[in-house]
Amino acid sequence: MAIDKTFSSADEAVADIPDGATLAVGGFGLSGNPMALIEALLESGATDLSVVSNNCGVDGWGLGLLLAAGRIRKMTSSYVGENKEFARRYLSGELELELTPQGTLAEKLRAGGSGIAAFFTRTGVGTLVAEGGLPQRYDADGNVVQASSPKEVRTFAPGGVENEYVLEESIVTDFSLVHALRGDRHGNLVFNKATRQFAPPAAMAGRVCIAQVEELVEPGEIDPDQVHLPGVYVHRIVEVGPDIEKRIEKRTVRAAEGEV
Repeated sequence: MAIDKTFSSADEAVADIPDGATLAVGGFGLSGNPMALIEALLESGATDLSVVSNNCGVDGWGLGLLLAAGRIRKMTSSYVGENKEFARRYLSGELELELTPQGTLAEKLRAGGSGIAAFFTRTGVGTLVAEGGLPQRYDADGNVVQASSPKEVRTFAPGGVENEYVLEESIVTDFSLVHALRGDRHGNLVFNKATRQFAPPAAMAGRVCIAQVEELVEPGEIDPDQVHLPGVYVHRIVEVGPDIEKRIEKRTVRAAEGEV
Protein backbone atom coordinates (compact mmCIF):
# COMPACT_ATOMS: atom_id res chain seq x y z
CA MET A 1 0.00 0.00 0.00
CA ALA A 2 1.37 3.41 -0.97
CA ILE A 3 2.19 5.84 1.83
CA ASP A 4 1.76 9.46 0.75
CA LYS A 5 2.20 11.96 3.59
CA THR A 6 1.98 15.10 1.44
CA PHE A 7 -0.37 17.98 2.24
CA SER A 8 -1.40 20.58 -0.30
CA SER A 9 -0.54 23.61 1.83
CA ALA A 10 1.04 24.69 5.10
CA ASP A 11 -2.37 25.98 6.21
CA GLU A 12 -3.86 22.50 5.81
CA ALA A 13 -0.92 20.83 7.55
CA VAL A 14 -1.22 22.90 10.76
CA ALA A 15 -5.00 23.32 10.79
CA ASP A 16 -5.59 20.95 13.72
CA ILE A 17 -2.95 22.40 16.06
CA PRO A 18 -5.12 23.56 18.98
CA ASP A 19 -4.79 26.25 21.60
CA GLY A 20 -2.51 25.07 24.40
CA ALA A 21 -0.51 22.69 22.19
CA THR A 22 3.13 21.87 22.86
CA LEU A 23 5.48 22.27 19.89
CA ALA A 24 9.08 21.34 19.11
CA VAL A 25 10.37 23.65 16.38
CA GLY A 26 13.56 23.24 14.36
CA GLY A 27 15.98 26.06 13.67
CA PHE A 28 19.47 27.10 14.67
CA GLY A 29 19.54 30.88 14.84
CA LEU A 30 17.61 31.70 11.69
CA SER A 31 18.95 28.67 9.83
CA GLY A 32 16.24 26.16 9.05
CA ASN A 33 13.30 28.07 10.48
CA PRO A 34 10.07 26.45 9.16
CA MET A 35 8.68 29.82 8.13
CA ALA A 36 5.76 28.64 6.00
CA LEU A 37 4.49 26.52 8.89
CA ILE A 38 5.07 29.29 11.45
CA GLU A 39 3.20 31.81 9.30
CA ALA A 40 0.36 29.35 8.74
CA LEU A 41 0.14 28.73 12.49
CA LEU A 42 0.07 32.48 13.08
CA GLU A 43 -2.79 32.78 10.58
CA SER A 44 -4.68 29.90 12.21
CA GLY A 45 -4.98 31.83 15.47
CA ALA A 46 -3.70 29.05 17.74
CA THR A 47 -2.60 30.52 21.06
CA ASP A 48 -1.36 29.64 24.57
CA LEU A 49 1.41 27.58 22.94
CA SER A 50 4.35 25.99 24.77
CA VAL A 51 7.31 25.91 22.37
CA VAL A 52 10.60 24.02 22.59
CA SER A 53 13.27 25.40 20.27
CA ASN A 54 16.93 26.37 20.43
CA ASN A 55 15.93 30.03 20.24
CA CYS A 56 12.84 32.14 19.63
CA GLY A 57 13.82 33.72 16.34
CA VAL A 58 14.34 37.47 16.22
CA ASP A 59 12.03 40.45 16.29
CA GLY A 60 9.77 40.09 13.28
CA TRP A 61 11.03 36.71 12.03
CA GLY A 62 10.96 33.05 12.96
CA LEU A 63 9.14 32.23 16.18
CA GLY A 64 9.39 35.96 16.90
CA LEU A 65 6.21 36.33 14.80
CA LEU A 66 4.19 34.13 17.15
CA LEU A 67 5.80 35.76 20.17
CA ALA A 68 4.93 39.29 19.07
CA ALA A 69 1.33 38.23 18.50
CA GLY A 70 1.11 36.94 22.06
CA ARG A 71 0.58 33.34 20.99
CA ILE A 72 3.41 31.76 23.05
CA ARG A 73 2.87 31.09 26.76
CA LYS A 74 6.15 29.29 27.47
CA MET A 75 9.52 28.84 25.77
CA THR A 76 12.03 26.10 26.47
CA SER A 77 15.24 27.34 24.87
CA SER A 78 19.01 27.56 25.02
CA TYR A 79 19.63 31.01 23.56
CA VAL A 80 17.33 34.02 23.75
CA GLY A 81 19.71 36.94 23.27
CA GLU A 82 18.66 38.26 19.85
CA ASN A 83 15.04 39.13 20.56
CA LYS A 84 14.13 42.36 22.36
CA GLU A 85 10.44 41.49 22.51
CA PHE A 86 11.34 38.18 24.13
CA ALA A 87 13.32 39.96 26.84
CA ARG A 88 10.49 42.44 27.41
CA ARG A 89 7.83 39.76 27.76
CA TYR A 90 9.99 37.56 29.98
CA LEU A 91 11.03 40.34 32.35
CA SER A 92 7.50 41.76 32.57
CA GLY A 93 5.93 38.42 33.47
CA GLU A 94 4.15 37.79 30.16
CA LEU A 95 6.27 34.78 29.19
CA GLU A 96 7.52 31.69 31.02
CA LEU A 97 11.06 30.56 30.17
CA GLU A 98 12.84 27.29 30.85
CA LEU A 99 16.51 27.83 30.01
CA THR A 100 18.30 24.60 29.08
CA PRO A 101 21.93 23.99 28.03
CA GLN A 102 22.09 23.62 24.26
CA GLY A 103 23.42 20.08 24.04
CA THR A 104 21.13 18.95 26.83
CA LEU A 105 18.13 20.40 24.99
CA ALA A 106 19.02 18.55 21.79
CA GLU A 107 19.43 15.29 23.72
CA LYS A 108 16.15 15.80 25.62
CA LEU A 109 14.36 16.05 22.26
CA ARG A 110 16.23 13.10 20.72
CA ALA A 111 15.63 10.96 23.79
CA GLY A 112 11.94 11.80 23.77
CA GLY A 113 11.68 10.67 20.17
CA SER A 114 13.61 7.48 20.95
CA GLY A 115 11.39 6.40 23.82
CA ILE A 116 13.97 7.20 26.50
CA ALA A 117 12.32 8.72 29.56
CA ALA A 118 15.39 10.41 31.06
CA PHE A 119 19.19 10.38 31.12
CA PHE A 120 22.09 11.53 33.28
CA THR A 121 24.58 14.14 32.05
CA ARG A 122 27.47 16.08 33.56
CA THR A 123 26.25 19.29 31.92
CA GLY A 124 24.79 21.58 34.56
CA VAL A 125 26.27 19.89 37.63
CA GLY A 126 27.22 22.49 40.23
CA THR A 127 25.05 25.19 38.64
CA LEU A 128 21.48 26.43 38.99
CA VAL A 129 20.55 23.99 36.22
CA ALA A 130 20.96 21.18 38.76
CA GLU A 131 20.50 23.06 42.02
CA GLY A 132 17.34 24.90 40.99
CA GLY A 133 16.53 28.58 41.28
CA LEU A 134 16.68 29.65 37.64
CA PRO A 135 14.00 32.34 37.17
CA GLN A 136 11.23 30.96 34.97
CA ARG A 137 8.62 33.66 35.45
CA TYR A 138 8.63 37.21 36.80
CA ASP A 139 5.74 39.41 37.83
CA ALA A 140 5.14 42.87 36.42
CA ASP A 141 7.32 44.39 39.16
CA GLY A 142 10.34 42.24 38.33
CA ASN A 143 9.99 39.80 41.21
CA VAL A 144 10.67 36.11 40.59
CA VAL A 145 7.39 34.25 41.10
CA GLN A 146 8.46 30.89 39.65
CA ALA A 147 11.89 29.27 39.64
CA SER A 148 13.27 25.95 38.46
CA SER A 149 13.26 22.99 40.86
CA PRO A 150 16.36 21.05 41.97
CA LYS A 151 17.20 17.96 39.93
CA GLU A 152 18.51 14.60 41.07
CA VAL A 153 22.32 14.32 41.05
CA ARG A 154 24.04 10.93 41.27
CA THR A 155 27.60 9.66 41.08
CA PHE A 156 28.64 7.32 38.28
CA ALA A 157 32.05 6.02 37.20
CA PRO A 158 32.08 5.40 33.44
CA GLY A 159 35.57 4.25 32.50
CA GLY A 160 36.42 3.99 36.18
CA VAL A 161 36.35 7.76 36.77
CA GLU A 162 33.78 8.97 39.28
CA ASN A 163 31.82 12.12 38.52
CA GLU A 164 28.48 13.63 39.42
CA TYR A 165 25.69 13.58 36.85
CA VAL A 166 22.36 15.40 36.80
CA LEU A 167 19.11 13.72 35.77
CA GLU A 168 17.36 15.29 32.78
CA GLU A 169 13.89 14.22 31.66
CA SER A 170 13.25 13.84 27.95
CA ILE A 171 10.85 16.02 25.95
CA VAL A 172 7.85 14.83 23.96
CA THR A 173 5.53 17.38 22.33
CA ASP A 174 2.13 17.27 20.64
CA PHE A 175 3.52 18.52 17.32
CA SER A 176 6.86 19.36 15.75
CA LEU A 177 7.57 21.78 12.90
CA VAL A 178 10.76 21.51 10.82
CA HIS A 179 12.29 22.72 7.56
CA ALA A 180 14.24 20.39 5.26
CA LEU A 181 16.10 20.80 2.00
CA ARG A 182 14.54 17.74 0.41
CA GLY A 183 11.96 15.11 1.24
CA ASP A 184 10.02 12.34 -0.42
CA ARG A 185 6.35 11.42 -0.15
CA HIS A 186 7.15 8.83 2.53
CA GLY A 187 8.59 11.57 4.75
CA ASN A 188 12.30 10.77 4.46
CA LEU A 189 14.19 14.05 4.91
CA VAL A 190 17.53 15.61 3.98
CA PHE A 191 18.63 18.72 5.89
CA ASN A 192 21.13 21.36 4.86
CA LYS A 193 24.19 22.21 6.96
CA ALA A 194 23.37 23.95 10.27
CA THR A 195 19.72 22.93 10.03
CA ARG A 196 20.85 19.47 11.12
CA GLN A 197 21.69 20.83 14.58
CA PHE A 198 18.14 20.88 15.89
CA ALA A 199 15.71 19.87 13.14
CA PRO A 200 16.17 16.07 13.44
CA PRO A 201 15.78 15.90 17.26
CA ALA A 202 12.88 18.39 17.16
CA ALA A 203 11.17 16.29 14.49
CA MET A 204 11.66 13.12 16.54
CA ALA A 205 10.11 14.64 19.67
CA GLY A 206 6.73 15.47 18.13
CA ARG A 207 3.88 12.98 18.27
CA VAL A 208 2.89 14.54 14.94
CA CYS A 209 5.80 15.85 12.88
CA ILE A 210 5.06 18.37 10.12
CA ALA A 211 7.89 19.07 7.68
CA GLN A 212 8.15 21.76 5.02
CA VAL A 213 10.61 20.92 2.24
CA GLU A 214 12.16 22.96 -0.52
CA GLU A 215 12.03 20.02 -2.91
CA LEU A 216 9.58 17.11 -2.88
CA VAL A 217 10.73 13.99 -4.72
CA GLU A 218 9.36 10.53 -5.30
CA PRO A 219 10.22 7.61 -2.99
CA GLY A 220 13.52 6.07 -4.04
CA GLU A 221 15.00 9.30 -5.42
CA ILE A 222 16.89 9.97 -2.19
CA ASP A 223 19.85 7.67 -1.67
CA PRO A 224 19.10 5.83 1.60
CA ASP A 225 22.63 6.63 2.75
CA GLN A 226 21.82 10.36 2.43
CA VAL A 227 18.65 10.31 4.54
CA HIS A 228 19.16 12.37 7.70
CA LEU A 229 15.76 11.54 9.21
CA PRO A 230 13.73 8.47 8.22
CA GLY A 231 10.08 8.88 7.33
CA VAL A 232 8.94 6.89 10.37
CA TYR A 233 9.28 10.13 12.36
CA VAL A 234 7.44 12.34 9.83
CA HIS A 235 3.66 12.41 9.50
CA ARG A 236 2.97 15.36 7.18
CA ILE A 237 5.06 16.97 4.45
CA VAL A 238 4.52 20.19 2.49
CA GLU A 239 6.53 21.44 -0.47
CA VAL A 240 7.36 25.17 -0.19
CA GLY A 241 9.86 25.53 -3.07
CA PRO A 242 13.47 26.75 -3.12
CA ASP A 243 12.69 30.46 -3.39
CA ILE A 244 11.39 31.00 0.13
CA GLU A 245 12.94 33.92 1.99
CA LYS A 246 15.98 33.00 4.09
CA ARG A 247 17.19 35.73 6.38
CA ILE A 248 20.63 36.10 7.95
CA GLU A 249 20.64 36.73 11.68
CA LYS A 250 23.82 38.82 11.68
CA ARG A 251 25.92 39.91 8.74
CA THR A 252 29.53 40.92 9.34
CA VAL A 253 31.61 42.33 6.50
CA ARG A 254 35.07 43.82 6.22
CA ALA A 255 35.99 46.92 4.28
CA ALA A 256 36.88 46.35 0.66
CA GLU A 257 40.61 46.37 -0.09
CA GLY A 258 41.86 49.94 -0.36
CA GLU A 259 39.03 51.45 1.71
CA VAL A 260 39.73 53.24 4.96
